[in-house]
Amino acid sequence: MQAVINNILESSIAQDSGLEKGDIILSINGNPVRDVIDYMFYSKDNTLALKVQRGNKTHQFRIKKTDNDYLGVELKSFRIKPCRNKCIFCFVDQMPKGMRTSLYVKDDDYRMSFLYGNYITLTNLTSADKKRIIEQKLSPLYISVHTTNNDLRKKIIGNAKAPDILKELHELTAHKIKIHAQVVMTPGVNDIEDLSRTLKDLLKFYPYVASIAVVPVGLTRYRKSQIQPYEKSGALKVIDAVKQERARLKKRHGDPVVYLADEFYIKAELPLPPLKEYGDLPQLENGVGLVSSFLHAAKKLKLPRKIDPRKVATFTGTSFMPYLEEFAKKMNMIEGLGLDIFKVENKFFGQTVTVTGLLTGKDVIKAIGGKTDADCLLVPNVTLKYGSDVFLDNVTLQDVEECLGMNVKAIDPTPEGLLKGIANGCKWEN
Repeated sequence: MQAVINNILESSIAQDSGLEKGDIILSINGNPVRDVIDYMFYSKDNTLALKVQRGNKTHQFRIKKTDNDYLGVELKSFRIKPCRNKCIFCFVDQMPKGMRTSLYVKDDDYRMSFLYGNYITLTNLTSADKKRIIEQKLSPLYISVHTTNNDLRKKIIGNAKAPDILKELHELTAHKIKIHAQVVMTPGVNDIEDLSRTLKDLLKFYPYVASIAVVPVGLTRYRKSQIQPYEKSGALKVIDAVKQERARLKKRHGDPVVYLADEFYIKAELPLPPLKEYGDLPQLENGVGLVSSFLHAAKKLKLPRKIDPRKVATFTGTSFMPYLEEFAKKMNMIEGLGLDIFKVENKFFGQTVTVTGLLTGKDVIKAIGGKTDADCLLVPNVTLKYGSDVFLDNVTLQDVEECLGMNVKAIDPTPEGLLKGIANGCKWEN
């Protein structure tokens, strides 16, 4: 592993010190630097001695800074540790051929978990990895547990050599590493009885197991297994099984600790808990509390009474449509605004995939084409590759513009993001 400088920001401390793109940071204050985590960990001091390789030569740099100073160094991405498991519900294995290469990458890398909140199984940690996690306090980590029954867990993740998950968690939490755990529920595999045991085992590590997300298995039409998705009756049973445990934990700790994915409530056709029931939203990226967060923000958002005339369209996945539709009614009370909302069914992955973030450009075009006279389409940016304008199927925003014959803008998938998109991104032209 090498810490190669990919970019130096203009007028930064790093540029003023003479560092250059392509330099390899060998050490900081005598500590070897392998990747961005080492760089973050060792560059916190205000006086830094950097040993840098440039070509065949080694250079020394001494840098002084204050606590709030940013050096202005961006490192190249490190090589990701691949996943060795064959999970029975692996989403990557449920994708068709021909998509961009990055979508087929299966990572099980503790560094990605620490930096970005990616879930890992702890099945490929070396003793050196564990030592580093503990020494550098790489916390929190996001762990896919699924079950604490080790024999069953080995079957679920498809790895007969998977270590005892409770022993792994004990070792980490004993050194005060915080864990956010997830349990992916699969009908007929890890059932209600197993869930109760798993929650009981995990809660022994509280407060270092800080949250537990219970989420339904995600399935596409390309799956090769016979696994079935949750229906209403099954979702109701899961909610009922977790309800009492959440109430007990809330009373004891002031925190329910265990959180159900929004999808369970939607499938059960039940109201979602209010936002205050989700604490500090520790599992938001796991689809836990997204709807309640949106509804809360929508309620607080102050809308203008009048704007210059404009016709705007936006869309969402099937599961979120009722909530966006309700907010759209409120938005359409603004004088001068015409807002069309479209529900896009996921033809690409199949109707069991109902979230907005997995919609493709082609499905969006099919759902909206010829059905609106809007001047502008606002695209929730969760449908796009991070930092780009590309959908999962490699359709771009420009492609959508050309097919629909209207301006297309990406927005944050929040009430404020929608309002900003309407006010700033979609100026009406006669």
